[in-house]
Amino acid sequence: MSLSRRTVLLALMACGLEANAAAAQLPPHSTVPGGVARIPLGASRERPTAHQGQVPLLVVGDSSAWTALVGIALSASLGTEKIQVQMDGGAARSIDYEVRPKKYREQRLRVAPGHVDLSPADQARYEREREHMAKVMATFSAPVDGDALTMAAPVPGPRSSSFGLRRVFNGQARSPHSGMDIAAPSGTPVKAPLAARVIDTGDYFFNGGTVWLDHGGGLLTLYCHLSATSVRVGDVLRAGEPLGAVGATGRATGPHLHWGVMLNRTMVDPDLFLAQVS
Repeated sequence: MSLSRRTVLLALMACGLEANAAAAQLPPHSTVPGGVARIPLGASRERPTAHQGQVPLLVVGDSSAWTALVGIALSASLGTEKIQVQMDGGAARSIDYEVRPKKYREQRLRVAPGHVDLSPADQARYEREREHMAKVMATFSAPVDGDALTMAAPVPGPRSSSFGLRRVFNGQARSPHSGMDIAAPSGTPVKAPLAARVIDTGDYFFNGGTVWLDHGGGLLTLYCHLSATSVRVGDVLRAGEPLGAVGATGRATGPHLHWGVMLNRTMVDPDLFLAQVS
């Protein structure tokens, strides 16, 4: 093989390795409502801190290159947003990013009337649960080392409802769907997609049997409508360990898992964390 041809082949191989590395970097940069912005911060001996307003952000990487991951709310306005960054020994600075439009589909569902028009007692219960959930969602523990955030689906099965759907229950518009629904028979084991600590379990009005997991740095995952829960608050799970079983509790039209992924107290598209099969 001639030197020039060998040089070209080596260059192509290097490009392929770089492409594979980029493809493996999850979640991808997606600055749309429900997406995740990947904002390069540069090199620093210590992990930088980053915030959007008063909310801390997940920073991943190592001393050669750090990246802030910003979850973008489904309700986010289009246009310029900014984060604040503090590097090791440096002055605080702001970094801008642009939120671009994305259109989600609409879904119409029929459920029990009592899960749409709440009684005074159910409304009071929901308000208590919402206050509790706000405290759970504010969890921010030490981020894990590195940037390996690729998740495995917590349960096998087809998607019965995707993230971002504009939902209409019994003819009444409600909040967009903030997770991914995976259809599976009742009793199917639900497994942790990444190593995690259990930070909440309970039986809630809308969510039914529920588990929250903390993966570090404000990256949380949510599992709803469970028929059974096999973990307790404080348990530490390895990736692939069971946490409960699929059910149809709470506001559900049939057995399925509602799976949510949260970054900086914002629900984002779980699909961004799943390895795509070609």
